[in-house]
Amino acid sequence: MKHKIAILASGSGSNAENIFNYFSDNNSNIEISAIITNKSDAFVLKRAENLDIPSHIITGAQMKNEAYVMDILKSYGIEFIVLAGYLLKIPEYLIRNYPDKIVNIHPALLPNYGGKGMYGDNVHKAVVAAGENESGITIHYVNENYDEGKIIFQAKCEVLPTDTYEDVANKVHKLEYEHFPRVIAEVIEK
Repeated sequence: MKHKIAILASGSGSNAENIFNYFSDNNSNIEISAIITNKSDAFVLKRAENLDIPSHIITGAQMKNEAYVMDILKSYGIEFIVLAGYLLKIPEYLIRNYPDKIVNIHPALLPNYGGKGMYGDNVHKAVVAAGENESGITIHYVNENYDEGKIIFQAKCEVLPTDTYEDVANKVHKLEYEHFPRVIAEVIEK
């Protein structure tokens, strides 16, 4: 029987597509059963359509409606939730209904450069501005606070004094694509 997961994303969905391809290519018993976004213009919706994955737009206001959201997740038999560039705070009812079954990837080495407003290029710009010599990714469980859940995995990359925030972003994206699907599989299958 396949483990059914939902991916929540707010943007382009490149990580969502990478995760889908990983599980499709590896004869996995993990299936991406739904992609959910909070933005009607998010490119992840086009990726979901191209990959033939059901998708839903659940606005920030709708996300507060436990019965509505849980009905959607239950309709797909969702057992596990992956945040891949999802920018809204996860409501407590979801954490309660999916204990240790919601993971997020953060584009920095937590606990540094985490918290509200620290996502995407904001993180990479802060890393470069601070003169850091390394950055990376953190995969962690989601709790009631932004980027404070238990850390599952981290991977590092060097930040050179000449690196722009775009250079750092490219290095971090490579780490995301390399490690996120594998770590998701390990967490689900343990």
